[in-house]
Amino acid sequence: MSDATDKRPVYTASHWGLYEVHEPHTERTRIGPYAGDPDPSPIGYFQNHPTTEALRVRKPAVRRGWLQAREGGPAVPRGQDEYVEVEWDEALALVAGELRRVREAHGNQAIFGGSYGWASAGRFHHAQSQIHRFLNCWGGYVRHMDSYSLGAARSLMPYLVAPMDHLMHSHTDWETLAQHTKIFLSFGGVPAKNAQVAVGGTAGHQVRGGLQKMQQAGVRFINVSPTRDDLATGGEIEWWPIRPNTDTALLLALAHTLRVRGLHDSAFLQSHCTGFEVFEAYLLGETDGQPKTPAWAAAITGLPAADIEQLALDLAGNRSMINMAWALQRAHHGEQPYWALLSVAAMLGQIGLPGGGFACCYGAENMMGSRHRRIFGPTFDQKKNPVADFIPVARIADMLLQPGESFTYHGVTHRYQDIRLVYWAGGNPFHHHQDLARLVQAWQKPETIVVHEQYWTPAARMADIVLPATTTLEREDIFYAAREPVIAAMKSVQPPAGQARDDYAIFAELSRLLGIEDGFTEGLDARGWLERLYGEWRAKLAERTDVALPPFEDFWREGLVPLPQTGEPVVLLEEFRRDPVKHPLHTASGRIEIFCRTIADFGLADCPGYACWREPHEWLGSPVAQRFPLHLISDQPRNKLHSQLDHSPHSRADKIGGREPVYLNPSDAQARGIVRGDLVRLFNTRGACLAAAVPSADIRQGVVRLSTGAWFDPAPDAAGAPVLDKHGNPNVLTADIPSSSFSQGCSAHTCLVQLERFTGVAPDVTAYRQPAGTTTA
Repeated sequence: MSDATDKRPVYTASHWGLYEVHEPHTERTRIGPYAGDPDPSPIGYFQNHPTTEALRVRKPAVRRGWLQAREGGPAVPRGQDEYVEVEWDEALALVAGELRRVREAHGNQAIFGGSYGWASAGRFHHAQSQIHRFLNCWGGYVRHMDSYSLGAARSLMPYLVAPMDHLMHSHTDWETLAQHTKIFLSFGGVPAKNAQVAVGGTAGHQVRGGLQKMQQAGVRFINVSPTRDDLATGGEIEWWPIRPNTDTALLLALAHTLRVRGLHDSAFLQSHCTGFEVFEAYLLGETDGQPKTPAWAAAITGLPAADIEQLALDLAGNRSMINMAWALQRAHHGEQPYWALLSVAAMLGQIGLPGGGFACCYGAENMMGSRHRRIFGPTFDQKKNPVADFIPVARIADMLLQPGESFTYHGVTHRYQDIRLVYWAGGNPFHHHQDLARLVQAWQKPETIVVHEQYWTPAARMADIVLPATTTLEREDIFYAAREPVIAAMKSVQPPAGQARDDYAIFAELSRLLGIEDGFTEGLDARGWLERLYGEWRAKLAERTDVALPPFEDFWREGLVPLPQTGEPVVLLEEFRRDPVKHPLHTASGRIEIFCRTIADFGLADCPGYACWREPHEWLGSPVAQRFPLHLISDQPRNKLHSQLDHSPHSRADKIGGREPVYLNPSDAQARGIVRGDLVRLFNTRGACLAAAVPSADIRQGVVRLSTGAWFDPAPDAAGAPVLDKHGNPNVLTADIPSSSFSQGCSAHTCLVQLERFTGVAPDVTAYRQPAGTTTA
């Protein structure tokens, strides 16, 4: 706690930004913007709002049906039960006993260490690091690879050009774009709502300002997207309302035009790329008999052929940046648009030039486009995992439902383990995953599920043992994020709610019970670890860079320390362009791989060795559209991160009648007799959900947009009926199939539905009600 006479601001941080806390540790504690942030996100202001705090997990709780089953009683499905609150000693003894039992009976490969989600800001109290270190000290666990956000692209791009982390940290900066770019072509827009967030947080939101500077400089903006409003610059934007999931066809037609018009940069393709001749044969139709002409693409995309051809000419005649949102690779065959994006950019020959090339993607996180110096941060060692088994993260339901079955990943065959215990800390699988009815079924398979949680989220309601965790506001940490101008001391500003403990304290006590305390804690408490992490970081920076940080005591007293800035332009792959021999890429050839022999040799029918058009399993051009004629876009919400703080007043303010809004084209609404605010039912063979209709001319005809993030709130089961979510969670509708057998990424954006007015008695939304048997505020 700060001294009463100390006027220095007190800071806290979340993924939405760095914030200043006023009157900490009082009844008047409030959160406001950091003074140095030009465009602060309001999401974080509501972290300690009474409405938010009302749903805290306040005591350890155990599902009654799980306790009864241990005594031979009847099993009660997870998600349909009440809880029994217990003391910490009993809860930790139960968890430790289950960890011992499962390891002795089945081995560590029967434990899945789940921590998918953004968890918490801060370099120490990061749930993923904490649970992974603990389980590694206990002998290991089955882990996940990649992410729902970037499953296909993160797998693909290292083979073609560079790892996604390198690309994300090296995007050409906003100032350089404003100075040099003439055409900014974006597939999926540049949604500023997504760029509210960054891993570890942000001290200065810059996307809105960056786009406005480009607009003022006269950059021509083209937004290829089923939704108009995912790119806003304050000025004129050309909207190309493409059919969802057909962007690859448009890119192939652009490439075809460049080739037949002789506008491709043969010299760059020869000196910096490999395999163009294989891709060229496919473009010209020599491989499959179908030239990828603008007329061919027009029939698929719904865009005029003449416009496609002219766009290719314009791109070749101007310094052009082609941007692609992450959303495009969260689809069936999601690797293909990213591969096609890189191929077109290579043909234009502007990769590595100021303001030209490709991006993937501006607007996904705040760091992309930053000129702030890239400085490595402090890390909490997770130790080595003795268990080699893993799953691609989006295959969790497959793993639980199909133990022993095989799957391919990067051309190698693996097998799913038989998971008996799931230990989850950080994240909400009942937000991220697809086909939630299938996940509910899979979630019944493990013998025990343990969750650390701050609020009674859907994940907590589906667990057997729920351990109450502190929030960022209730603990100390270090704020650091890549390409940000400052670091900050994150100080405790309020006491823990109820009996909540931080993840480290929970794992430290479990480690003591299991006899692995020395390995996990190394004799340090949380403050001791902060001092150690900071001290080691400070020493490494002094040894490897010219960055000099103050001693920990000074840092903690001052609260905010600026990092040195260079202000130098950042141009993606500039050194590689200048000298590909001296600065080769980390691909097999050292060049950009338009044709990738390594992937081709995997022999995968759904992901060959070059960018190509593959029809999605369902799309507006498929027979399925006769029954389900609307393509569902389930994008990121603007008022929360994924499902975090969905119960806060900021998130609830955008709901209509307590349910999420679904946006649809006015013609689609009129054809169904729907007006603004009507309760509607979206459905397909996988499930159904209720939402509130909002007709909007910013949505392409035949498309509906229902953002993710509403806490899963299924109605009571009806025999033979698909699951009905009452709240507006689109993932009851999305398909749980992999993007391909190469990456096994999620394919959430490949989804057809029907929509109709709901005429029955509207069921109550119960997502924010605490389970029976638990303590309220």
